[in-house]
Amino acid sequence: MSSRLPRRPQPADCQSFWRDPALPYVESRRAIHSRACYIPHHHPTVSIGVVDAGRSLFTGAGNREVELSAGTLVIIPADCVHACNPAPDAAWSYQMLHLDAAWFAAVRREYAADWPSEDEAVRIVKKQQSYARFCRLNALLFGETDAADKETALIEFIGDHDGAPGHPIPKPAVPSDLAARIRPALDYIRSAPTECIPLAALADLARLSRYQLIRAFRSVTGLTPHAWQLNQRINLARQRLGRGEQLAELALALGFADQAHFQRAFKAHTGVSPGLFRR
Repeated sequence: MSSRLPRRPQPADCQSFWRDPALPYVESRRAIHSRACYIPHHHPTVSIGVVDAGRSLFTGAGNREVELSAGTLVIIPADCVHACNPAPDAAWSYQMLHLDAAWFAAVRREYAADWPSEDEAVRIVKKQQSYARFCRLNALLFGETDAADKETALIEFIGDHDGAPGHPIPKPAVPSDLAARIRPALDYIRSAPTECIPLAALADLARLSRYQLIRAFRSVTGLTPHAWQLNQRINLARQRLGRGEQLAELALALGFADQAHFQRAFKAHTGVSPGLFRR
């Protein structure tokens, strides 16, 4: 007879999403006992998240890694490359809001017209009151409350926490001439995210060698040109999956080799399969 004790069953990973056509500028997510890991990525949205349980290792400014514990709130500006993963060999639980950047900026201008919007830093807030307030807001969003009440609570939360004291994680300093140099290549990728663009063509747009372009792109955006374009496709996929588009058709439309390639890339960026995200 074996003397080994039976292994305690591990809690299952549970992911859920909330969207409402009446509030198209906000999306929410809950993850419980998640071990999913993300590659560095960016969103076109302002992201606000909290850690409910466990520990997370956040990377959001160059290669600097910051440990987030339960009860911590993190505010990530739009287009900031970051990754937020569980501690090694562990699971964590978290909640995350994604807010349309233009909508967020419009709300902000209503109460702070002169707010500087350039080079905003990631902010980490460790206040029990802020954590509890976020949890109440997200429970309201996932609940059956009227859309007008959800909008009211969301705007109140943003206004109360937009300038809340927190630990800033500023972006690494990037020479302005370097950012200007790669802008033509960046703009081209934005305008044609599904196009297979040779690295040489992007380098010609920036008037750099391919090696110089890769280094410059990584310094300015945190990603290589190919990784940045792939991330753009995933961001488009999130929008279109939210509208219920079919996976096979979407994979082809966004320039992926096949549905399997699309599913691998989507999960690497979002931590869930495109099918689960759509449901």
